Amino acid sequence: MKSDVARPARQLTAPAALPIPSPSPAATAGLSRTQHRGRSASRQAMGRLLRDPAALFGCVLFLVIVLTAILAPVIAPYDPKAIAMKMRFQGPSLSHPLGTDELGRDLLSRLMYGARVSMSVGLVSVGIAATIGTFLGLVGAYFGGRLDTTIMRLMDGLLAFPAIVLALAIITALGPSLLNAMIAIGIVSIPSFARIVRGSVLAVKQREFVEAARACGAAHGYLMFRTVLPNCLTPLMVQITVGFADAILTEAALSFLGLGVPPPTPSWGAMLETGRRYLTQSGWYSATAGAAVFLAVLSLNLVGDGLRDAFDPQLQHRRGQD
Repeated sequence: MKSDVARPARQLTAPAALPIPSPSPAATAGLSRTQHRGRSASRQAMGRLLRDPAALFGCVLFLVIVLTAILAPVIAPYDPKAIAMKMRFQGPSLSHPLGTDELGRDLLSRLMYGARVSMSVGLVSVGIAATIGTFLGLVGAYFGGRLDTTIMRLMDGLLAFPAIVLALAIITALGPSLLNAMIAIGIVSIPSFARIVRGSVLAVKQREFVEAARACGAAHGYLMFRTVLPNCLTPLMVQITVGFADAILTEAALSFLGLGVPPPTPSWGAMLETGRRYLTQSGWYSATAGAAVFLAVLSLNLVGDGLRDAFDPQLQHRRGQD
């Protein structure tokens, strides 16, 4: 016979929390080895870059030009705008190492200040082009479809115009000034960055580590800017050096045509155009400005070639087989 005494109800207890598994030592060691290999590859690439005589020469030459532009107010021997009509068309001498121009202004001082204009235009215009072009190329290649098609057709439309013609049209609409020259050159350079980044993203976004991050639930913004874009920096760095050189050439061409920096601000392109009119009186006038443009572009091209050779693993593999 069962007892009529009520049994106490069972006390409900919450299930014990499941322990969070910690990464296995093998996985931790594998991640550490992967990170170490990435840092080691970067150090090896920088070592190859510094061992390349041409790239090292380009780096030193470009650094000298940049320091000259920054320190021009300190190291320039004369005021670049000071007129001395009695000293016009003087040849190179101890007091004027590169001679004087048609108004008696010191050519060396004007070249130093002209470097400030060229470096400023290159820095700002490449910043505009790299920022907008990288974003457009990254977004278009990552999402694909109609968005990618629309962006690329827009870039193709910009590329259909010669760069100098499009820059001239923009300058004509905005008016000649240093800021407008920067904007015009930046707009002209956007398609090159967009196409470079798009091609790199299309090659990277199907890689295993991207698929693994997507499977773990990573957001699109994280995948684009933290996973895909860092693996596209090598061609982007090379394009930055090429774009910087193109910006210097385009600014010189605009100033040569009278649509760049307005006088009396020194500009290498304006000095080339003025020297062209006085070739019989002063043959070194245009030669000095042309040499400045040549050396600046040469240094950037050498640096770009060095970066490509140092960070391209396929090129290093082919050289190792040879």
